[in-house]
Amino acid sequence: MKNYNQTIVGLKELRENTDTYIKAVERGKSFVVVRKSRPVFKISSPAEADELWEQVIDFTKIKKGGINIDQLLARL
Repeated sequence: MKNYNQTIVGLKELRENTDTYIKAVERGKSFVVVRKSRPVFKISSPAEADELWEQVIDFTKIKKGGINIDQLLARL
C-alpha cells in the first residue's frame, strides 16, 4: 500500500530548508531523501516507530538535562 504522506526530496533541498522539513515531519509527513536520483534514507516522525522502541530508563528523571555518557559508561 502506498503512503501518500511520503514525498521525495533532494538532499540539497533538505539541507537548505531543514526547518521546513522538520515542521512537516512533526505534522506527520515522511520523506524519502535522494542524492543523484537514488534514495539514501527516509525521514519520518518517531511516532511512526514508537512500537519498535521500548523505554528502558529516562535519565532526565535522575538528573535534569540527562547524564553525561562518559560518566555513565565509567560506572558500568
